[in-house]
Amino acid sequence: MGVVVWAYLRKSDSRLPLPPSPPTWRLRGHFLPPRNASLTVARWIDEYGPLITIRSGIQTIVIIGRHKAAVDIMEKQGKMLADRPHLAAEDILTRGLSLALSHVGDRFRRMRRALHAHLQPKSAETYQPLQMSQAKTVILNILDDPHNFQNHLVTYAAATIMKIAYGKITPTSATDPEVREAHQIIRRFRTILLPGAYWVESIPWLKYLPWYASELKDQFERTRRLYTDQLNRVKLHMSNVDIGPSFSKYILENEHLYGLTEIEKAYLAGSFFGAGTETTSVAICTVLMAAAHFPEEQAKVQAELDAVIGLERVPTFADKPSLPRLEAFISEALRWRPLAPEVHPTGLPHRTTEDVIWENYCIPAGTTVAGNHCAWIDEQGRLRDDLTFFVFGFGRRSVFINSLLILWAFQLSLDPTKPQDDMGFNTAAMPDVPCSIEFQTRIPEVEVRRMMQNYPEGE
Repeated sequence: MGVVVWAYLRKSDSRLPLPPSPPTWRLRGHFLPPRNASLTVARWIDEYGPLITIRSGIQTIVIIGRHKAAVDIMEKQGKMLADRPHLAAEDILTRGLSLALSHVGDRFRRMRRALHAHLQPKSAETYQPLQMSQAKTVILNILDDPHNFQNHLVTYAAATIMKIAYGKITPTSATDPEVREAHQIIRRFRTILLPGAYWVESIPWLKYLPWYASELKDQFERTRRLYTDQLNRVKLHMSNVDIGPSFSKYILENEHLYGLTEIEKAYLAGSFFGAGTETTSVAICTVLMAAAHFPEEQAKVQAELDAVIGLERVPTFADKPSLPRLEAFISEALRWRPLAPEVHPTGLPHRTTEDVIWENYCIPAGTTVAGNHCAWIDEQGRLRDDLTFFVFGFGRRSVFINSLLILWAFQLSLDPTKPQDDMGFNTAAMPDVPCSIEFQTRIPEVEVRRMMQNYPEGE
């Protein structure tokens, strides 16, 4: 019990206290419900202040719940939060090979350098024709089967990211075994991030027991096999045919620049695919759900599309600079229902490497720090005045082109006969369908089909 009290009450040499904490009598710390945990955290922040401290086993976690505090801490003192916390469950599941939770060190620097080198803006632009081609397919699939729009977007994300990661268009279905396995990987990954989900975080020696967390050990072996097989397939094809650009091809051709081991290369390419498929499809679905829920805002976006593009041609990436309202709508939709809870109720955690001072509080070195994006939104789901901007990272081009084409081609509305869960995409595991949307073409269907068949990909 003394260890728990030390972790909960410890102060740095500055003598400033930790941020306030909601009361709890649980030995394992604060309880976060499996569904809508971010809303529980948001309520605590409303009651106790912009920063709160919660406890998970012997681990202290400080959660940031206001934009000003996030800027002051995560941006202005960002160098002190570049590290990730040590998670014993993550050791079992990924053996330190996940870039998302890698600690600052040689492996992290090598893997991040390889990833960033291929994802520079100029490199990302080379994939625009691919994204446009796959987005066109989404429109045609919605015309054929509107009720399964979510599966169409999962297929879009999987096919696009599979091509970027491995240089091939397959899989072509949301039910493809590779897609299903990728979703299983990210779901298992989410479980290790939930505070208190595994006793090993409180009792680290449990990870040495052969029987403990067998599902995590099995998942590691399946993941390692999947990622290694994919990378080996790229190697084989490279020796026989020109498979076109891909991230895997890039790191194989330039391995002398980064010094990655075989398993590091396999995991870097694989995690690129595994994380991107679900995040991208959830983001697009969230934008569509927002359009259906707020028809007056949808109408404003479509008025802009009609003024800039009209209904006589299909929009492309070239129209992006002329569509500020659409970009604002996308940003607002992802603020309204942030993607972070889909991965973890407080986002991916950071770890302080030095004491961080904010106002009258001190976050000691070695503390886990995370942000709760839902706490930046008021009770009516509107954006708070103190939040000015929230950045959505990888996949934003996919979100833009799909939102653009769908809102240009269709009028979206909710199906009044079906139950609606506007928090569903934050918490539901794909491909559960929390929201039923009706799609009505804005011009005759035959015209949409004709124009899509002649879509000028890549302009």
